[in-house]
Amino acid sequence: MAIESLNELFVEQLRDLYDAENQLIKALPKMAEAANSDDLREGIEEHLEQTKGHAQRIEQIFEQLGEKLKAKKCKGMEGIIKEGNETLEEDISDENLQDAAIIAAAQRVEHYEIAGYGTARTFANLLGEDEAASLLEQTLEEEKETDAKLTQLADGINVAAESEGEQSENESVKKSRTTTRRRSAA
Repeated sequence: MAIESLNELFVEQLRDLYDAENQLIKALPKMAEAANSDDLREGIEEHLEQTKGHAQRIEQIFEQLGEKLKAKKCKGMEGIIKEGNETLEEDISDENLQDAAIIAAAQRVEHYEIAGYGTARTFANLLGEDEAASLLEQTLEEEKETDAKLTQLADGINVAAESEGEQSENESVKKSRTTTRRRSAA
């Protein structure tokens, strides 16, 4: 289908966002399950509920526009989720380090959504679709809040992961020196 107007582009963006939200509804429970921090797990679970609301808002917008509710495969979100799943499958021994990796993956999702919702909201404003713009702005603000919460969690978790990493490195260096001394003594 050739896109020949801003309205058609707007509808395509909504279809893409709708698919992205539905992909997230399936992916977020796995992220929550992998989280070690109670705060991180609760934050992801809270965002799952928000995500369901985001999908419902898009459904509402389609209804307002008189458009057929139809998702368009969001390959961008598909790639981000795939990358996040690969992170979850990594062999990460430290809990804080694993949570830091989960936060990094979650923030990629949030930044992608912020870009998508910002664009769709701008299109709605230009098209005079005030109700749609308001709903999209509401979702955009929630995505920004989630990103800010993730950043706040990361501040503590990343420091703990780094401290744990330094401790592990120091222990490895000590073991190496002890092994070297033993070999020299023999």
